Amino acid sequence: MSDATAPDLFSELDRLQRHMSSLFGGFPTSLRSTRVGTFPQINVGSTEDSVEIVAFAPGLDTNKLDVSVDKGLLTIAGERATGYEPPQEGARQYAQERFSGTFRRVIELPQQADPDKVQAKYVDGCLLISVEKRETSKPRSVTVQ
Repeated sequence: MSDATAPDLFSELDRLQRHMSSLFGGFPTSLRSTRVGTFPQINVGSTEDSVEIVAFAPGLDTNKLDVSVDKGLLTIAGERATGYEPPQEGARQYAQERFSGTFRRVIELPQQADPDKVQAKYVDGCLLISVEKRETSKPRSVTVQ
């Protein structure tokens, strides 16, 4: 395949993916294919010892935030207030990009994650979640006899 046709192929695949997504209501099939505007946006990564999740969620009241793990699924749920005064009576709103209301994100954890060892903290508008890996899944050295 020549270099000249590669961009056209990728743009055609992107168009096809958007079309298929619209046909099925835009429901995501994985973290990589979430709908536009999904809240909170997240990053998921791992170290040798843990699975690290960062949910970008400014303006949350931690008393209205729930993080739970059940059957290998990590759920982040809560509510986000508008955080501003409503427009004056008779004013028209042309666009609203800031999400407010209830939300729920579900993340499938890898099998090596230990659901009994989860820590979560909220710092500077980010929910930081760390799930330790099971001891049996961590790399270890084997002595050759």
